Amino acid sequence: MTKASDLFVQALENEGVEYIFGIPGEENLDLLNSLKDSKIRLLLTRHEQGAGFMAATYGRLTGKPGVCLSTLGPGATNLVTPAAYAQLGAMPMLMITGQKPIKKSKQGRFQILDVVDMMRPITKYTRQVVSANNIPSIIREAFRLASEERPGAAHIELPEDVAAETAEEPLFDVPQVRRPAPDPKAIKEAIQMIEAAKMPLILIGAGANRKRTGNALLKLIEKTGIYFFDTQMGKGVVDNRHDQHLGTAALSSNDYLHYAIDRADLIINVGHDVIEKPPFFMEHGGKKVIHINFFSAEVDQVYFPDLDVLGDIAASVWDIMEGITRQSHWDFSFFKKVDEEVESHISKYFEDERYPMLPQRIVNEIRNIMPSDGIVTLDNGVYKIWFARNYKCYEPNTLLLDNALATMGAGLPSAMAAKLIHPDKKVIAVCGDGGFMMNSQELETAVREKLHVVVIILNDNAYGMIKWKQEGMGFDNFGLDYTNPDFVKYAESYGAFGHRITSDADFSKTLDHCLNTEGVHVIDCPVDYSLNHAILNVKIKEKAKAL
Repeated sequence: MTKASDLFVQALENEGVEYIFGIPGEENLDLLNSLKDSKIRLLLTRHEQGAGFMAATYGRLTGKPGVCLSTLGPGATNLVTPAAYAQLGAMPMLMITGQKPIKKSKQGRFQILDVVDMMRPITKYTRQVVSANNIPSIIREAFRLASEERPGAAHIELPEDVAAETAEEPLFDVPQVRRPAPDPKAIKEAIQMIEAAKMPLILIGAGANRKRTGNALLKLIEKTGIYFFDTQMGKGVVDNRHDQHLGTAALSSNDYLHYAIDRADLIINVGHDVIEKPPFFMEHGGKKVIHINFFSAEVDQVYFPDLDVLGDIAASVWDIMEGITRQSHWDFSFFKKVDEEVESHISKYFEDERYPMLPQRIVNEIRNIMPSDGIVTLDNGVYKIWFARNYKCYEPNTLLLDNALATMGAGLPSAMAAKLIHPDKKVIAVCGDGGFMMNSQELETAVREKLHVVVIILNDNAYGMIKWKQEGMGFDNFGLDYTNPDFVKYAESYGAFGHRITSDADFSKTLDHCLNTEGVHVIDCPVDYSLNHAILNVKIKEKAKAL
């Protein structure tokens, strides 16, 4: 007979779990004691939200569910945002929460919420363990559902009295999953549609970034000469320096890219994920669309593809590549013109010397200093648009941004998880001052874990994204300004290194020092967002329309 909490840990070990991120409570003490001698490492955080973001990022980068832990009540409610983050962002994650005894309790309703019901709308699977004998099957099912396409969040509640029970149940084998191959008839039809088109265009979405389809896509692009663009969460699947890369769909409309999309008569949509804002709208009688994904398209008023190619994305792209022939009637001259305009536009302020620094200059300096496999994690703010448009990704999953839930507070925990997974890679978190303060307490976790991460705080003393939206809608500046602490002293109080940028020339030198000096580094960098409205709302629209 095995104690239930021991069996629970053994089942997690059986799934290959390396870390559990979180904050235990008294309802988790049996489980905590069982973890004491486990090969699974408990990484104690300072807030459950930070733990959840770290677990989700672990899932995003490895394809295996990241695991996080909280107690009942307020601990569990603090995992709601990370649950939504993982579920919308297709990041496999398992949340484990404690609960009061369910068979006999003398504490009334103290701290008790129906956490399983609370998690149901934002997870793929949520279950309370009511018997120790159910632990192996519940954990296996949670991992299976969290991992399979489309990945997402799962939740298991382990009550205090159940954790103390004993059981005699074997663990389940973890089978190797083989994804289905595409239908040869669908491949043949896709090839015919592409060859018949005059101006085909490839869109690379988030689903392609999850499954390492870059090699197949690159061969297709090289063989055909077809231009491509990506969504924010699809960046880097194919090297963005490629001559046929048109850019990233960072704005909702009126960017240069949208005029190229409008001219295309066929979109080859690889790994489309409906959670991202649609980079184009379909119209009846308009351009045709081929949907290449693990699952069929969700049809709505603006997305109703002409063909679904279902199965393993990489296999589908490879089969199309092998069967297609480059056509003499394809005309990519307009796309080439758009590409030239985009390159000229995004590089305009790369060397601008004003201080506070423009976001374009900051993006360029970071890109210049980061190696091709270096990882940049973003919090959520207006700078995310500048990174999406201007930062070229050379490899998959080297710019981790959230264009699904688009939550603030995830940038620092994501960087910490990335460094744990890839200790030999350079890792930078770029946060707005607002987003940074939402989980800044995790600096202590990063220092305690001796992680070498660099945190750049873009400081404008305001919620800059909403100020930009406010100005774009013609409203007066109101209600969005605040004051910040001294970020240098704040970092030093945690045992991190604090740095303050005082000139544009100071930035690259400071960043180079931080990237090559062990420890947690926080860089306070004042940023100038004064051109956001003029460039993103006015000038781009005017110049792109002139094409």
